[in-house]
Amino acid sequence: MSLKAYIDMDSTHPHYELLEKCRAGKRDAQFELYKLYSKAMYNTALRMVQNSHDAEDLLQSVFIEVFTKMDSFRYESSVGAWMKRITINKCINFLKSKRLFLQELTDNHDHPIENTPDHEPVLSVDKIKKAVEKLPDGYRVVFSLYAFEGYDHEEISQILEITEATSKSQYSRAKAKLRTMLA
Repeated sequence: MSLKAYIDMDSTHPHYELLEKCRAGKRDAQFELYKLYSKAMYNTALRMVQNSHDAEDLLQSVFIEVFTKMDSFRYESSVGAWMKRITINKCINFLKSKRLFLQELTDNHDHPIENTPDHEPVLSVDKIKKAVEKLPDGYRVVFSLYAFEGYDHEEISQILEITEATSKSQYSRAKAKLRTMLA
């Protein structure tokens, strides 16, 4: 890509001016970026770590990294996607430090879990959220990354340093456990 094309692409980014002010260290711009994205990043962290205090600590750590590494943002994706990636990586590192347990797929677990019937009762969002919070860490993290954050199993396997089969089995088991909890 030519330098002119790269510059033109940058200037069309939705928050280009705000990001450039952040790069220049302008505190008001940094606060504006924080206001725009802090709630979404907090919610992502909370879904991952299941503790509001830890999520708040991680959020602060995320924004420190965002502001100190602003020069590494290359406008190849949205700033929100870039920040979400930082948030998820911080959460995963936090969970790994707490010894997140992911059960490896073994020979006796190679049968897929049955799919749900076509017609299920309608459930409240709160009831589903509470059930997801009760999942074991490994199930909850894989389920959240796949169902809420939109990652595929290949990406999850790379992020968590597990096999793709383990990601699929953790997701399948999480769904089965949620069905049981919500029945």
